[in-house]
Amino acid sequence: MSTSVSPDLQRIWRGARVPLAVLLLIVLTALVLVLSRGDQTSGDLEPGSYEPGGSHALAHLLEQEGVEISAVHTLAEAREAGDGGTLLVTNPDLVPGNGLSELSRRVAHLVLIAPGPSSLAQTVPSVKVNGSGGERVLEPDCTVGAAVAAGTATLGGGHYRTGDRTARLCYQATFVQLGGPSGTTTVVGTGTPLTNDRIADEGNAAFGMRLLGDHPRLVWYVPSTADPALASRQKPFVELIPPGWRYGALTAGIAVVLFALWRARRLGPVVREPLPIVVRAAETAEGRARLYRRGGAAGHAGETLREAARGRLRTRLGLPREAEPSAVVETVCARTGRAAADVGAVLCGPPVRDEPALVRLADELDRVEREVERS
Repeated sequence: MSTSVSPDLQRIWRGARVPLAVLLLIVLTALVLVLSRGDQTSGDLEPGSYEPGGSHALAHLLEQEGVEISAVHTLAEAREAGDGGTLLVTNPDLVPGNGLSELSRRVAHLVLIAPGPSSLAQTVPSVKVNGSGGERVLEPDCTVGAAVAAGTATLGGGHYRTGDRTARLCYQATFVQLGGPSGTTTVVGTGTPLTNDRIADEGNAAFGMRLLGDHPRLVWYVPSTADPALASRQKPFVELIPPGWRYGALTAGIAVVLFALWRARRLGPVVREPLPIVVRAAETAEGRARLYRRGGAAGHAGETLREAARGRLRTRLGLPREAEPSAVVETVCARTGRAAADVGAVLCGPPVRDEPALVRLADELDRVEREVERS
């Protein structure tokens, strides 16, 4: 009978198979969900996104009304989309270079969502940012067709002002529309009324359809930070760190190195220290035997003797360390010619009950090992 408590491969597998099965089920479920969704996009105001912040619902309504939508993500794609129609730019401040100025001259209606000062300077210089506010339901208070058709809508965000008398301001100056030589430009302070989760609120659906559906062709431009045209505007991380921070980091690094040199352990030759006491192996064995005797652990002592004898027999018989006790018994019987019952009683028998039985067991184990040596 083996007293080893080390887990073998079978025990490890039994303990780990349930967590592994659960993990595999989670991975397979995730794969099925990803594959079942097909080719879908994600992101705010994306015309193909089903997420709450996406705009698939509005894009679907526009397509049902016969509007041809071209979704683009780079300046080059926006240029290739052609001239005329409506151009929606969801994040104008990400358009590289003077791209907005170029695109505004090529379309009949330019719609900018929450543009900043630089974007306004390229397209409608007369319009300025006049702060920002929360999004809420607002009344149109103007005569712009999209606002009149929608009525109340969820707007807010950026607020604007302009000195152009031809400009029409709606929804408490969060919506500005101006006419120009090349076409119309509309500035909207937020894209909230165009999103999936708010399209059904108030007059948001009518607002989005009238704003983006005036022309049969709509270029939906969602600028991406991965646009190759932005590479020239990107700076290395080191250049983005203020000079004072770099100087401070260098000074702190030098201080840390000096402190480490000051406090570091001085390495020298290895010093041998004498042990406080040397205990012979025999004394250790005797002390352990006395503890067994004091605790009346004759059975445990007998199993310890058997395990030690089986270990020595495995080595002498050329058996692997993980060989079962039954394999040791069979090999001993084959080598010595003794009966399997006798050898099994010695190597794997029931626990001994008292000290005389423990002494007899020790003698029998010695006899079996001597027979193996002589065989």
